[in-house]
Amino acid sequence: MINTVEHFIDGKRVTPSSSTTFADINPATGEVLAEVGMDEVAAAEAAVQSSANAFRGWSETPVGDRCQVLFRYKELLEQHFDELTQMIVDEHGKTIAEARGDVRRGIDCVEYACGAPSLMMGRTLPRIAVSTSFSREREEGIPLDSSLERVPIGVCVGVTPFNFPIMVPLWMWPMAVACGNTFVLKPSEKVSLCALREVELAYEAGLPSGVLNMVTGGPDVVNHLLTHNDVKAVSFVGSTAVAKHVYMTASVAGKRVQCMAGAKNTMIIMPDANQDAAIDGVISSSMGNTGQRCLAGSVAVLVGDAPDWFIPQIVEAAKKISVSKGDVSGCTMGPLIDDASVQRVNKAIEGGIEAGADLLLDGRETILPEGGSFVGPTLFDNVPHDSALAMEEIFGPVLSILRVDSLDDAIAVTHRSPYGNMAVMFTDSGYAANKFKDTAGAGMIGINVGVPAPMAVFPFCGWKDSFFGTLHSNGEDSVRFYTEGRILVSRWF
Repeated sequence: MINTVEHFIDGKRVTPSSSTTFADINPATGEVLAEVGMDEVAAAEAAVQSSANAFRGWSETPVGDRCQVLFRYKELLEQHFDELTQMIVDEHGKTIAEARGDVRRGIDCVEYACGAPSLMMGRTLPRIAVSTSFSREREEGIPLDSSLERVPIGVCVGVTPFNFPIMVPLWMWPMAVACGNTFVLKPSEKVSLCALREVELAYEAGLPSGVLNMVTGGPDVVNHLLTHNDVKAVSFVGSTAVAKHVYMTASVAGKRVQCMAGAKNTMIIMPDANQDAAIDGVISSSMGNTGQRCLAGSVAVLVGDAPDWFIPQIVEAAKKISVSKGDVSGCTMGPLIDDASVQRVNKAIEGGIEAGADLLLDGRETILPEGGSFVGPTLFDNVPHDSALAMEEIFGPVLSILRVDSLDDAIAVTHRSPYGNMAVMFTDSGYAANKFKDTAGAGMIGINVGVPAPMAVFPFCGWKDSFFGTLHSNGEDSVRFYTEGRILVSRWF
């Protein structure tokens, strides 16, 4: 008997009644873990109404009291750390180390949200001006005081992807509820079990009914949330194509929107780079999480004679990657999320061969476990600069190597990309690093760092087609996104 993933509405699990379902599988084995309802718009409506009903009481709860719930929630996440880690391994396919990182970075976001009493503070300027008295009998001026207050905006929605099942939802709802909002989470149908457990633990921590709701579903459910009159803000993480739809649909409907989208990230390798750091950084960036992250460094640009040492070492490093189920001892790379992803990555590999790139290591020929959605590490050299392999997001363990003569040529490669999530340089030259930082055209820059993922105190700053909106997730941007500025001007007689 296969379980069905339940919604979580008004503080309790709700059995779905969808006519269309999606099979949530373990991608390392092909085992069906649960069925996920996909078309229950009525559940989305009930979730929004629950959040709308809870908003006034929660927004009027002192911010310190709201954060006490999050302090208890953080402690519960620590207590259930190993359980959540294993759930990610089973449902997503990450290695144990990657799954632990997913949970840990999520906890960092909860910790940051616990600082809401300080983060939400406004500004005050007494005696900003002096006004004339309304009474002719009094000639002295009356001082005007002015202040800016940050207040919650209402019901917020988060639509999250499969690749970080615990962390990405925690980018959103803890800060939203700490600021006094209520929240509806719509996770990826591929990792709904992780999301449900995350929400359930929040209620164990003492979150009042209706403050956080979760529904499963597909496009109809998402579109209902994006256009609902009671929804004030929408956060999204996913592909660029879907991000554009979410941004246009929700913003036209009058919502505040932030959409973290796709990427094609460049790593520039200078001839003077520390060789060990460059190889380790490129391998972890391109192959970590099986390439399924928007901070994957999928293009390595080799400058000058860097290929002489880089090519043989990167091939040997990639060959040492152990591909298996994520909790098998010694595993350093798990499966892709599903068979459709395997087909997409294999198609990209075929396209690279047809484009004339040199296939140094073919992940399709790696000895792989049976029954799961596996592709091994794949390396291409001499990739044409205008090919799909160099320009389009693959979301898999494929590294494309380009060769250029100079630093300026390498920076030009980053400019040709429509994306601007991340750009990385490995070098020992301060001059080259500073020129790259100022001209690369990406929102997150790494110098001798393969994955410059910001900690929770800084925003996740994608640019160009990697982000749609004004205020990013995390850091100070998240506080501003989930609050309105309110100006008070007063005088007293």
